[in-house]
Amino acid sequence: SEAMKLRRDKNGLQQQTSLSQETAGRARSPLRAANVVGAAWFESRRARSDAPYQRQPVRGFTLVELVVVMTLLVTVIALASPSLAGFFRGRAVEAEARRFMSLTRFGQSRAASEGIPMILWVDLNQRTYGLEADSSFTDEDTKAVEYTLDGNVTAEIGATDSTSGAITSNTLFGNNTVTSSRHASLPHIRFEPDGGVSESSPESFRLMDRDGGSLWVGLTVNRLNYEIRNQEVQRVTQRR
Repeated sequence: SEAMKLRRDKNGLQQQTSLSQETAGRARSPLRAANVVGAAWFESRRARSDAPYQRQPVRGFTLVELVVVMTLLVTVIALASPSLAGFFRGRAVEAEARRFMSLTRFGQSRAASEGIPMILWVDLNQRTYGLEADSSFTDEDTKAVEYTLDGNVTAEIGATDSTSGAITSNTLFGNNTVTSSRHASLPHIRFEPDGGVSESSPESFRLMDRDGGSLWVGLTVNRLNYEIRNQEVQRVTQRR
């Protein structure tokens, strides 16, 4: 009986051992599968890195495409050139009018601060204008300035759409104000020591471009200073 009991214990131990081995093998099988997959992936990556680099071909522009683009550019530039030229000429008139206006403000400021009459003269023949102190009050004006009209701009003094005849300094200014200046014979604006504009100063200056566009720099209604006017404002001012 004891021999049979020992035999049963031995068989049970063998069965437990085989079950344990089978369970361990099943547990290790997923790990082995994962190791196999990882090794295969690693080998494929190494094979790709060892392969020679093949650059993809880059497609450029053909000669026909370049010719078409250049033709379109030339056509657009040819169509836009007249408009651009007129735009820049109009800007030249506006810039010249603003510079002339700034010079009138500077003349009034200097006359009031220094207590000396200032002369803003215009030479249509030389296409220049400038500002200087009345030489009867000072020997030399170190702050005198002179400008040249833009090549695309022409000027008229006191001219309007209806009248543009010859104008001299006598018809513009009369003989009431005596001005001592090296530009005394030229049309000019005289700013008095109080900053006001003399009665003999011209009413307006007209600046024009080659296309006929115009801006006026004219006296305000109260005659205290000058302002920039377009064509519509100038016509309304002339009716007053």
